[in-house]
Amino acid sequence: MDLDFRRSPALLAGVLDAMADGLFTVDADGRFVSWSAGAERITGYREDEVRGRPCELLEGENCKGFASLRDVLADPSDVGDGILNQECKVLAKDGRELYLHGNVRLVREGDRVVGAIGTFADLTSFVLTHQRLHQLEDAGRVRGLGRLVGESPAMQAVFRAIQLAARTEVTVLVRGESGTGKELCARAIHDASERATKPFLAVNCAAIPEALLESELFGHRRGAFTGATRDQPGLFRAADGGTLFLDEIGELSPHLQLKLLRVLETRHVRPVGGDSEVAVDVRIVTATHRDLEALVREGAMREDFFYRIRVFEIVMPPLRERVADLPLLVDHLVADFARRHGRNLRGVTRDAMQRMRAYPWPGNVRELRNALEHAVVTAGGDRVGVLDLPSEVRRPRTKSAAALERPLSEREQREARRIRSALEAEGWHRARTADRLHTSRMTLWKKMRRYGITPPGA
Repeated sequence: MDLDFRRSPALLAGVLDAMADGLFTVDADGRFVSWSAGAERITGYREDEVRGRPCELLEGENCKGFASLRDVLADPSDVGDGILNQECKVLAKDGRELYLHGNVRLVREGDRVVGAIGTFADLTSFVLTHQRLHQLEDAGRVRGLGRLVGESPAMQAVFRAIQLAARTEVTVLVRGESGTGKELCARAIHDASERATKPFLAVNCAAIPEALLESELFGHRRGAFTGATRDQPGLFRAADGGTLFLDEIGELSPHLQLKLLRVLETRHVRPVGGDSEVAVDVRIVTATHRDLEALVREGAMREDFFYRIRVFEIVMPPLRERVADLPLLVDHLVADFARRHGRNLRGVTRDAMQRMRAYPWPGNVRELRNALEHAVVTAGGDRVGVLDLPSEVRRPRTKSAAALERPLSEREQREARRIRSALEAEGWHRARTADRLHTSRMTLWKKMRRYGITPPGA
């Protein structure tokens, strides 16, 4: 007898049936063609009960995982030849909930998809044990402050800084890239302070024209300008006793910087068109994503104003530097959006989480929120899967492409400006520029590529 299973179909069938994992094949319409003994042991369904039936058997009620197989067979362009690391919760024949994990590979004849072959393993005991351990770990863990969520060392440092700031009346500057949660940080300071019962008002200094922003902040008297038909108190007076959050503080003009500096020093505001000042009791928290030190050097920001707003600084880390927080953030956001949209969801699949871990999140937590709200709305099962994620998140990308797309840090921005200034001073002559910067031409060329620095007209 030939014991080489590659040459003996009967022996190969016996090998497949001896496997602990389940194995199946489906045709181009997603109907079962074969069903191994392992699949029968896991699910309780015999081959004669599933043959010819649609692969919805591996969906179960409110399940997303192998359910996407029909969609992929209809349009395989988005996944290439296979769907890897699929997870699904299904019902066994006797009604038990099963957690399955498996792989699916498309079968082609030329350019035509003729079906698929898949395997799956029963991870029910592992998943339930992991859930119990996770619940025990969560019992004594500090996971957030206010609406900020995180367990990473970077976020624990933020929480400590917030608690320190909340104990005093110190003026706070919150730094961080767009979407990192700077306003949530300011709100957490307010809520943890003695001003918590008073107003918290926020304004984006970049979103309002300068002439209107001055009136918005300090108020105006009737007749101060065209359209000023009555007195307006302004945000400083409206926030009296509470906290005023000024986002994008780096966008203020020198004129408004000077007026705000006086308010910070005297705690009095003068409305536009007014002839007297009004006392205010307001805590100021500012925020920016810009390099304020560079703005000071360039003359775009007053040095005295910079030091006055930067008495106490909190830096919000970008999401790519706190990837350990991603599962916690995802669970929190999925639960929140599921509640808002009336969906019965239990988190995300493992492969969806892996794909999110691999994505650089240039828009930080704000982009994560948008991606998960999209996924919650489109999810067809009880968990968010890979195909529910926006296309830019679910398509894997190379590390080099992700690195090119991520925002530059403040240090990198400063270096890029220094390199550009040196190139301009040397007429974009690379050898002379390298000498000026005390570096090699190869290093200069690599950094120009990294920072996207090109000569004018290139």
